[in-house]
Amino acid sequence: MIHPPSDDQLFPAPDKGYATSGVHTSYRTELVKKPHDVVDEDWAGGVPPQYGVAPRIRVGRDKWFNLLWLIPIGLVLLVAGIAVAKGLRELPGVQEFIAQYPGESELPAGAPVGFPAWLGWQHFLNAFFMIFIIRSGVTILADHPRLYLTRHSTPGKDWFRMQKPVPADPLYTAKMDSLTLPDGVGLPGRRHSIGLARWWHLGIDTLWLLNGLVFFVLIFVTGQWMRLVPMSWDVIPHSISVAIQYLSLDWPLDNGWVNYNSLQLIAYFLTVFVAAPLALITGLGMSPALSTRFRWISSIFSIQVARSLHFAVLCWFVMFIIVHVSLVFATGALRNLNHMYAGRDDESWVGFWVFAASLVVMIVAWVAATPLTYRFPRKVQKVGYALIGPAQKLFEHIDAKPGQYTEKDISPYFWHNGKYPETEEYQKLRDGDFADYKLRINGLVENPVELDLAQLRALAHHEQITQHFCIQGWSGVAKWGGVSMSTILDLVKPKPEAKWVIFYSFALGPDGGIYYDAQSMEQMRYPLTMLAYEMNDEDLSFGHGAPLRLRNEVQLGFKMVKWIKGVEFVEHFDEIGGGHGGYNNDHEFFGYRQSI
Repeated sequence: MIHPPSDDQLFPAPDKGYATSGVHTSYRTELVKKPHDVVDEDWAGGVPPQYGVAPRIRVGRDKWFNLLWLIPIGLVLLVAGIAVAKGLRELPGVQEFIAQYPGESELPAGAPVGFPAWLGWQHFLNAFFMIFIIRSGVTILADHPRLYLTRHSTPGKDWFRMQKPVPADPLYTAKMDSLTLPDGVGLPGRRHSIGLARWWHLGIDTLWLLNGLVFFVLIFVTGQWMRLVPMSWDVIPHSISVAIQYLSLDWPLDNGWVNYNSLQLIAYFLTVFVAAPLALITGLGMSPALSTRFRWISSIFSIQVARSLHFAVLCWFVMFIIVHVSLVFATGALRNLNHMYAGRDDESWVGFWVFAASLVVMIVAWVAATPLTYRFPRKVQKVGYALIGPAQKLFEHIDAKPGQYTEKDISPYFWHNGKYPETEEYQKLRDGDFADYKLRINGLVENPVELDLAQLRALAHHEQITQHFCIQGWSGVAKWGGVSMSTILDLVKPKPEAKWVIFYSFALGPDGGIYYDAQSMEQMRYPLTMLAYEMNDEDLSFGHGAPLRLRNEVQLGFKMVKWIKGVEFVEHFDEIGGGHGGYNNDHEFFGYRQSI
């Protein structure tokens, strides 16, 4: 709720005691000017590697099942399944069932035969893009290696984890929880390299979605969709028959050039028409701008449900690829490769050599991706932004609306994050309960001021209950109290040329120099953009940014500067710090637009 300020609050007279000494001095001199341009041993403050535990899922309240056990269990079940299937094939009733339902549902009249050349290109591009999507997705998961089923991220309530239990240390941060991955698995593998992983993930996602859009148009224009969509309920008994035939190691008749068997049909249908769209929808469900504006998304898919489903889709794609490739080679490799890569129905070696060439391209790209990312991270950032930037710009203009959450939605736990302020300046203020604290607001404004906490509290009080979206993947709902940025703007009167607002922190970044971030002037008028000095009806705690922090609910959490000591209005941020729009942008290759 917003209580309208009076005129003397908005435009205080000089005798109100608003400090002016030093008010024109910028904090930009305390920034580190040189950004990082490579990922080396000193990158991100030389954050040391940290390895977690084998992936595991919760069983009951406090038991965890190590998923590596699925490998021997799966092998035992496979052997048992083969034995059972072979026994079933000897039963007369099962033999009659297989004879009645050999494995293929009848296609509609006019269904196309064979595979056009464009389908081979689509197949290669889809496989090529999925390499980078899966690897970068695993790196993103490793930055907060836990999954939850509520919109809260409470330690001990996760259903999946690749990390040890959260320690009892009350100042343990989400960044401390992040993991290192082998460079050949993650993209990249370095711990807390999520900035670069997101450029890969979101950038290649854009290409994958464009490729998928072309695919959808072509399958419906050419009629190929009829080979991917079940047309009758007999697909179920046919698929059961195929499963028995596969497990008994007596393969069903392969007629893929004309018609897929029913088990293939169901797998392809689920992959194309369920898993792929679900990947897009759940990805959007993790966007702060979209989730806070389009409530039907966040009501159905809270960020943590969306994240868990997104992970399930990843698992489906990985499983599909493994089974699909295995069966391609086990059920007639040359003919199958000719279908997919040469558009012909014979057992020549043409398709194999095309496949081999495409495999070389994918292997080279796989091996080179991480080393090139470490050597040319700014180019990865630039290309990634060129691909996803237009969408992020569009979403930046989506203004979040208040009122979605109530006090009953407040999270029982809200993760700490960031590097805590350790300077003598901050410690002295904290020891004095911030009695001597001054917020300096200057730059391209008509009325630069320095405000202490009493003066900030005298301004119109603003409250909101909102959901926090961390770039690492955790989330939490909290009630914030403080001053709307609209009130601040009315007080200091920005000049027309002020297009960006710089927020400076008492905290030092990992590479030295104070933490800062640039925010669009447009978003400062959003109803959910504020300076908070209260959290859940109490004074802001040290771990959450005392005495003052920014809230801008259409952005990810790293942009919401904590421990604020200064606000500066500028025409552009290219001369601030490293010139990339924020500390994490300068040093860890994050983007200044991160609305998704």
